[in-house]
Amino acid sequence: MLIENLSFTWDGLRSHRQLACCHCYCGIPVHKKDILVYSHTDTDLKPLVLTGHHGEIGAMAFGKGSRPVLLCSASADYIIVWDVEHCQKRVKEGKVAAGVLIGTLLGEVVHLSFCFSYERVAACSGATVYILSSKRNEVISTLTGHLGPLTSAEFCPWNKDILITTSEDRTFKVWDLRTEAVCYQSFVLSASPLLSACFVEETRQLITGSTDGQVWSFSLNDDHKCHLVTKMDLQKMEKRHHTHQETVRHQAGSAEQSDEDNVETAKPVIKMASCGSFTDTGNEQQRDNSFLCIGSSDGLYVVDLATSELLTVLYFKDDSNLSIALARSWTISPGLNNSMVFLVTSLFTPSVALLELNLCDLEMFGARGEGLSVFPSSPPLPESPLNAQFKKKEPSLPKKKGGTKDQPLVYHTKVKSSGYTTTPRRNMFSPKKTNSQKNPSSYKAKKNTGLFLRDYPADKAAPTIPHSDLSVTDKPVHCLHYSGDGKQILCGLGDSSVLLYKSSLTGDPAVYTGHDKPVSSVSWSLSRQCWLSASEDRSIRIWANGSKEPAIIMGNNSIPKPIRGAQFYYLDKFLLFASGPSLYLYLYDVDTTHDNMKRYQQRSAVKLAKCFTTTSSTDITAFSTVNDFLSYIVLLCGSDRSIQVFDMNRSTVVSQLPDAHSRAAHCITQNKGSMFSTQAPDSYNLFLTSAVTDGVKIWDLRSLRCVRRYENHVNRCLPCSSAISPCGRFIATGSEDNAAYVYDIRSSSVLHKLQKHSDTVISVTFNPATPELLTGTLDGKLRLFQPSSGASLSHYTSAAVHSIPYMTG
Repeated sequence: MLIENLSFTWDGLRSHRQLACCHCYCGIPVHKKDILVYSHTDTDLKPLVLTGHHGEIGAMAFGKGSRPVLLCSASADYIIVWDVEHCQKRVKEGKVAAGVLIGTLLGEVVHLSFCFSYERVAACSGATVYILSSKRNEVISTLTGHLGPLTSAEFCPWNKDILITTSEDRTFKVWDLRTEAVCYQSFVLSASPLLSACFVEETRQLITGSTDGQVWSFSLNDDHKCHLVTKMDLQKMEKRHHTHQETVRHQAGSAEQSDEDNVETAKPVIKMASCGSFTDTGNEQQRDNSFLCIGSSDGLYVVDLATSELLTVLYFKDDSNLSIALARSWTISPGLNNSMVFLVTSLFTPSVALLELNLCDLEMFGARGEGLSVFPSSPPLPESPLNAQFKKKEPSLPKKKGGTKDQPLVYHTKVKSSGYTTTPRRNMFSPKKTNSQKNPSSYKAKKNTGLFLRDYPADKAAPTIPHSDLSVTDKPVHCLHYSGDGKQILCGLGDSSVLLYKSSLTGDPAVYTGHDKPVSSVSWSLSRQCWLSASEDRSIRIWANGSKEPAIIMGNNSIPKPIRGAQFYYLDKFLLFASGPSLYLYLYDVDTTHDNMKRYQQRSAVKLAKCFTTTSSTDITAFSTVNDFLSYIVLLCGSDRSIQVFDMNRSTVVSQLPDAHSRAAHCITQNKGSMFSTQAPDSYNLFLTSAVTDGVKIWDLRSLRCVRRYENHVNRCLPCSSAISPCGRFIATGSEDNAAYVYDIRSSSVLHKLQKHSDTVISVTFNPATPELLTGTLDGKLRLFQPSSGASLSHYTSAAVHSIPYMTG
């Protein structure tokens, strides 16, 4: 993977210095005060020698762009900017290469950085950063405030007046260069010094890392205030990555043993840079994925920024062709032809290596899975359990005894009454009103009511304005579920009852009781003619809509363990629920008629169609499937922290993802849309999982990869649920800090934090018909949110309503 293009050796160790590298050149100091500039696109070209420093060169840096190629070098006496191509031209003409002196006697400079417009250079010396003009000897500003020596300084790519500095005092600062003031100062992030920082322009984030392998990602908003997005630990990510690789090899039946040693080494974050693979779409290049390259002492760590997971590790020791065994300094730069170039110095030997990585090779690490889809590609197999049918009992009529059968007296099916039993007419005649006018519009209005569905608005902002607050009980609201038309809402409560409200939460609710323990799951049928409730008492009740008595009761005798989810399946044909390691598929027939003589005899019936068991017999903690359209796929979360994809047509687990979370997932939610909204077909292959202490992850069924992670909310011990909006643009999740969080599905940053709840928000759900969000709390409160009047998406958001580029196959 890592290709060594050049290797240099000299007579002194310079591993602690900042070297320079760009897309076509690299610069290293030689004889302490001179510079050799090599072209790594034309290795036959003689290196350019730059002289002019009188002291030992401590830092070098190239400009950010491709033209002109500027190189800045710093020693204790001078800071010089060189135009490399102009210097090459002068050397060819027999002249001496010369640069522009921009600073003198600024002390020992340890880090240099150009701004993106080439106008300014940041030089770190001691606890001070000097902002210099790149064209003349001028100190534009002097910034002080850190309590320890500076380690790096970087300019913001989208705002030339913003600078970030990191220091050995374990903090970073965000500076406004116009006012020379600190916009934001971080808290002490770690017990170890911060070494490096970089910006990610696509997501407007800044990332910093420390010597103990900790990495923090912050969002940098327009107000220049930083908000923590995620925190990563290289050692922990490395362990998860190795565990996952071992599990995959074990499942594949590989006998290859890992030869990795068990010695834990420090993982200093020496240098970082964001990168991504590009595809040519004609007029422009489109970025497919966003990665973070982290140079550490033992190799290169590539992190998927969307998921905060380690994509791969490229160790020096695994490639005998590399001249570097342990690294002390890294310089990272974008290269040509969709690549990254690295200039790495050795820790113990006087050697420098120029390495190259093709970003297209990183795609193969993310490519996995069976190319699954929620949409069936073929009809059910003949032996499929989905072909099961429920044989209804024909009504038994009493048999007529022998003799002549009764014959009809008339040939008509209806005979007009003679009128003997009707009430005598009181008014023999009443004049007809001739001046009354009919109102045809009212008839047409009534006739057309409900014939057309209003589309779910695609340009509305997320629901964030509190509209209704309701206290329903003092017990938790465990589950919420809207009917398909969005007019009714079921609330499963901790007091073993179910409440049925109008979606506006107005009026008195219908109360349904019968369970002995808290209700853990409620679900509407697609036809909205019935709904079900499941409880911790190991019972399921199916209720006909409008009836106060359950039509079907499945008791604890037939269900061995607590139920971890129940719903209707396959266009209401089946009842599906999970208990222990088993997934039960039942046929059912709801019959609400009663015989007055045998009123308590249940005429409805159920029949077991199939019972499935998970691999390794792990208990199911949550499951999800689609009922709005035909689908064979059922997603299972196991107590062994795995996600299993079950094909009901073939009655088998077709794929398994081990160690999906650090703990077992307690919630899984598919992007099901609604009858009021239309999404791209591939969007229905997305699903969410939530786990305690591990945030929310969104997965793509086609590749079985985590494509993004959301962890700004607080979820330490309670099972807080999550939901996807019907338009597929927002994600809502409960939180233990008495708030609900709304994320943009394309970004890991928080869009809105819905505060002032009375307790932990454990249940969230979106209305399928209108932009509304309903939350339920631990103390039995309901809160309904709506978008602000006239609020719509920003131009940036509306431009990508139906495009999720990082989730395409």
